[in-house]
Amino acid sequence: MNKINYQKELDKLIESLKREDIVPSLLLHSCCAPCSSYTIEYLSQYFKISVLYYNPNISPIEEYEKRKAEQIRLINEMETANPVCIIDCDYNYTDFEEIAKGYEDCREGGERCFRCYELRLRKTAIAAKENAFDFFCTTLSISPLKNSQKINEIGFMLQDELGVKWLPCDFKKKEGYKRSIELSRQYNLYRQNFCGCVYSKHKTTATEENDE
Repeated sequence: MNKINYQKELDKLIESLKREDIVPSLLLHSCCAPCSSYTIEYLSQYFKISVLYYNPNISPIEEYEKRKAEQIRLINEMETANPVCIIDCDYNYTDFEEIAKGYEDCREGGERCFRCYELRLRKTAIAAKENAFDFFCTTLSISPLKNSQKINEIGFMLQDELGVKWLPCDFKKKEGYKRSIELSRQYNLYRQNFCGCVYSKHKTTATEENDE
């Protein structure tokens, strides 16, 4: 099965928006400030963005609060083409525990991660529909470690299920990941060395121990 270039799909959509001279609203799920930096810089040229910070996978809560604070700081400090605001969600680690149950031993980047993608995207899609956003999307595809094909597959599934438009994305394209690193340095953002969940942290710790 051929992979779809979702950046090209986004390019085509943006061109149509420019021709129609409209600026739609976008509910953008963000996993962290570094990943959102380039995504916000890029998309704010074409959309009115509200950032949804919903990441129950992150633990412990001190790590969650640290990352959330950096997200808020970035939005407050960053100059954007169109205004950007943030919508905070209550921290509920139980949401993640429920979808991870039975998948604790999955490899990193496997089925447990796919379930985590869907958990966060479903929350975003529901909020987008309830609040009449034109599109919903996520910053997750900017990471070289995240499966952009699966992220978009879930996004379009939720579009069909809930009737709210998914914004196709692969933000690592066009050197998006490289730009996110540059912006992280510019704003002195905290860059974590693991995805957020206890399983990714254990993998990172094990890798570091093996490198010693």
